Amino acid sequence: MSAQSLGLCLLAYFGVLYGISRAVGKSNSNATFFSANKKAPWYLVAFGMIGASLSGLTFVSVPGWVASTQLGYVQMVLGYALGYLFIGTILLPLYYKWNVVSIYSYLQHRFGKSTYKTGASFFILSRLTGTSFRMFLVLKVLHWIALDSLQVPFWASAAIAIIGIWLYTQKTGIKTIIYTDTVQTICMLLALIVGIYVMIDALQLDAVSLGVWWQAQPTTQMFFWEDWNSGQHFVKQFFAGVLISFAMTGLDQEMMQKNLSCHSLRDAQKNMFWFTIALVVVTILFLVLGVLLTAYAQANEITVSGDSLFPVVATQSGLGKLFTYTFIFGLIAAAFSSADSSMTSLATSASIDLWEIDKGERGVKQRKLLHRIIAVALWCCMVVFYYVIKTESVIAQLLLFAGYTYGPLLGLFLLGIFSKRALRDKYAPIICIVTPVLTYCIATLSKTNFGFDFGFFVLALNGALSLILLWFSGIGLPVYQSAPPGKTTAKSS
Repeated sequence: MSAQSLGLCLLAYFGVLYGISRAVGKSNSNATFFSANKKAPWYLVAFGMIGASLSGLTFVSVPGWVASTQLGYVQMVLGYALGYLFIGTILLPLYYKWNVVSIYSYLQHRFGKSTYKTGASFFILSRLTGTSFRMFLVLKVLHWIALDSLQVPFWASAAIAIIGIWLYTQKTGIKTIIYTDTVQTICMLLALIVGIYVMIDALQLDAVSLGVWWQAQPTTQMFFWEDWNSGQHFVKQFFAGVLISFAMTGLDQEMMQKNLSCHSLRDAQKNMFWFTIALVVVTILFLVLGVLLTAYAQANEITVSGDSLFPVVATQSGLGKLFTYTFIFGLIAAAFSSADSSMTSLATSASIDLWEIDKGERGVKQRKLLHRIIAVALWCCMVVFYYVIKTESVIAQLLLFAGYTYGPLLGLFLLGIFSKRALRDKYAPIICIVTPVLTYCIATLSKTNFGFDFGFFVLALNGALSLILLWFSGIGLPVYQSAPPGKTTAKSS
């Protein structure tokens, strides 16, 4: 693909999203930006969340991951499904009960202001890093396809991407995101379907031979039970998936902000139910695409692997313009479907949790300022990652990092939901900083001295350590008594 073609694709894409932002409404209020005035259709939220959850990581990394991990990711995906069930039955009723705009407001009701600020800060750290990882990956691919030939510096392309996202989210926020996510999800699914069809045709497979061919592939093992010390063992992967989905979705303002934009708890739960089914099916299809891509690369002596596999086959193998262009639009959609909602949720949490913005027009100005600050912070992180990340699969790094940053959040929410234990509010920040360090030391020593790899299950270790230390900090304090939701509600616009 030429640089001119890529530029036209980007202009067309941003033009459509900006047009959607202009069409969905002209309200400039914080209520619209933060919660879409609680009028979002649940079915649009569910469909759009597929694209936001998949992002550029699933789009590029999961198919490329098959060569090294086979279909082991399915074990974690099945864990995701159980985690989403817990979100729908435990967390969503809690958030609707307290009528929160930012989910971390619950921590203030339950424990106190220092704990509340700590939880929000860990989310902002986690989401800034995660979104930067995703954007970095996609921009890296776009540079490889065309931008490097034009000698466009990475910092400039990152700035253009961030400015583009800021333009269509800065006014109506989550209300725009609900509709743009729908378009972006369609682009990603179209690229997936076209990719599978083209690969089956290129490998000359049909309905009769496909089953036999699949059984003969060396990359189709799905469940791993043999080596308990391996990070890919089923038990570790499955329960890590449960905890990762519970923490990275249920305790994440970005994903829950969309659920909380629904009119009622019942609508939000319907959204989670259908979203879970769709996400599991779509992720498995991405793994199927990975098996096909790996087989095609081996048959045609294509030596690339990992995150480069899908881009190279789609754009350099001469398999047709339809495959190339659907891949490009899917890749762009994968990048921005997560980044735009991340920027909005980060602005929401910074406005409500950290800044505690005022009401009325002054609050709108404060929110807009914070939105710009978040955009600049995302750009800075992407530029830093460009020089730090070199070889390891980005999705692996993201999930491992999440185990350290979401662990304290997991401990805080588990203690608050499943016990009436109080904690000493002033000690919460210290405990939440210490536990990731302890987790890293334990995980490193375990792998070095005993050959036991926690893998993504490090989130469970981190959450457990956080829970234990937080529990001990509350020794001697009176039992927590719940305040009536009507009298104690989250600060909102």
